[in-house]
Amino acid sequence: MTEKPATPAPLARTVVGSGPGLLLAHGAAGSGVNNWGPLLEDLAAHRTVVAPDFPGSGDSPFEPVAPTLDELADRLVAAAVEEGLETFDLAAYSLGAAVAVRAVNRHPQRVRSLLLVAGVAGGDHRLRITAELAVGLADQPELMARFLLSVVFGSSWVSSLTPEQLAGLHANLLTPLPAASRQQFELVGSLNVRDELGSIAVPTLVISPTEDMLVQPSQHRALADGIPGARFTELAAGHMAVVEQLPELRKLILDFLTGPAE
Repeated sequence: MTEKPATPAPLARTVVGSGPGLLLAHGAAGSGVNNWGPLLEDLAAHRTVVAPDFPGSGDSPFEPVAPTLDELADRLVAAAVEEGLETFDLAAYSLGAAVAVRAVNRHPQRVRSLLLVAGVAGGDHRLRITAELAVGLADQPELMARFLLSVVFGSSWVSSLTPEQLAGLHANLLTPLPAASRQQFELVGSLNVRDELGSIAVPTLVISPTEDMLVQPSQHRALADGIPGARFTELAAGHMAVVEQLPELRKLILDFLTGPAE
């Protein structure tokens, strides 16, 4: 039987920029750079950005015993502290939103503000079924690529692609998933942080892609409704808003972190 090490290895991470701290949490089957890469340069102009990779994603080694939500939250925060950030803003995407909620509640003295994009709250039968389907397809690259193509991008954006662009997108989705993808999809299907939302007491913005078919907008709305004083804004995009609506997403994030440009 495989046992967890007494002291887990530090998470690999990308660190860029200078200024106040900004910690990033990525989604299932993603990584810090994979999910946040197009925004890193803009964020680094205003913040010291720490973008860790969960175990088995990016440059962090796979761990046979899947980390719990508590462990992911603690190790995410530890990565920021190891980089000298005593406090930080916390921005999270998809599965990372649930990790971030847990992190705020376990380390409230560390987090200054919370930004959740296409976030998972859990506690939903449809989300569980979708996650179980993803788990079942994790070792079938062609079927997984078609599944992702059908749920990760908004229908309006996909319909606007030329046949050549669509074929190229499909080819890109055939890239092997991170080693921990199955573990992370299983976590998406089992978690539920709804009862923890009411204790969050930091400024929060929830960004909801309106055509998200992987993590439905009702999940995003549950986060905003549960967090006292949270702001909620919609974005006409699918789950991968960073691909479909990068300029608009960039503006929403920077306005929240730094205030609207004068």
